[in-house]
Amino acid sequence: MIATEPPGECVRRFRRRFPPRLRPLRGRIDPAPLVDVALLLFLFFLVRAPFVVQPAIRMELPASPLREAAPYGPMIVTVTQEGMVFFNDQRTTLEGLRTAFGRAAHEHPGGTLVIEADGRVPHGTLVRIYAMAMDAGLAEVALATALADEEEGEAGP
Repeated sequence: MIATEPPGECVRRFRRRFPPRLRPLRGRIDPAPLVDVALLLFLFFLVRAPFVVQPAIRMELPASPLREAAPYGPMIVTVTQEGMVFFNDQRTTLEGLRTAFGRAAHEHPGGTLVIEADGRVPHGTLVRIYAMAMDAGLAEVALATALADEEEGEAGP
């Protein structure tokens, strides 16, 4: 006759006993390192996100095949097709330009005024701004243009 053991006795005999350093971890996982990593990732993406939208005015400068350049200094007049006028990124009127040109000529003697005008601005407006700049004593006035493609310049009218 074969001796039989109780069912639990066999399992107890062959049960592995791990040393304390090899025992599987028991208990809860510490969430602090996981929260730190999550916050670091959040801050990384927060800093890289472009939250500040720069206000801009859409302008289409007329194209020109000329490759001469004027120094881009502190005196810039921007005229939009809607008639808005900006001097050094400050909105003004055509009448307000006269006093602004007087101050600019005093602060920057010998400086160059750059006029950035949309291609649809009337020619008379540009002539008026040019005349005001000369009356105020500005030495040079330059019109900003976009660089024309070589193919467009050769296939002109």
